[in-house]
Amino acid sequence: MRSFLLCLLAFALMPASSRAQAPVFSVTPGESSIRFSVKSSVAIVGKFDQWHATLKFGSPEVTSGVLSIDIEAATVDTGSGMKNKKLKGKDFFYIEQYPKLTFHSTKIVQTSPTTFEVDGDFSIRGVTRQEKLKLTIPAKQNGEDEIQGVLVFNRKEYGMNKGIPFVRIEDHVEVKINLRVKQLSGPRLVYQNSAVK
Repeated sequence: MRSFLLCLLAFALMPASSRAQAPVFSVTPGESSIRFSVKSSVAIVGKFDQWHATLKFGSPEVTSGVLSIDIEAATVDTGSGMKNKKLKGKDFFYIEQYPKLTFHSTKIVQTSPTTFEVDGDFSIRGVTRQEKLKLTIPAKQNGEDEIQGVLVFNRKEYGMNKGIPFVRIEDHVEVKINLRVKQLSGPRLVYQNSAVK
């Protein structure tokens, strides 16, 4: 027991550089975007102007990553004041009661050298459901790259059952996520397919 405790103490006193490290990444909001679109009789496309995203890894294994995104619902921008007001209201985002939309990944699966399926908890209007975000990365990374993702959800499953007067709106909403990420420190990510460089 004593020798075991001494080993633990020695590990704790080791320099951080001597231990196994995980890659550290940052997301650059100014070069990133979160946009959405829904098929309708009048085009409904937009973006969110304020949001925060983090990408953290527990080890160099790419599947250890956790992606979290917090979106300020009040910053929705469709280019139309009327549409913005409707989306912020009780029938849609209801920002007075639910100011944020969030996505927190629970599982990452690599499906090809450059694609991933990310399962996560997606929350809107106080309703949380499991959704799938499909991500694509560049074939070659240089430490500062763009990750592109698509998530499709059914708005009615989140209590957004109503429409906009004189506008026919489909149920499914497509969210496109473009994140500019930069590796700050740590080892390179280890992918499940050696073809990823």
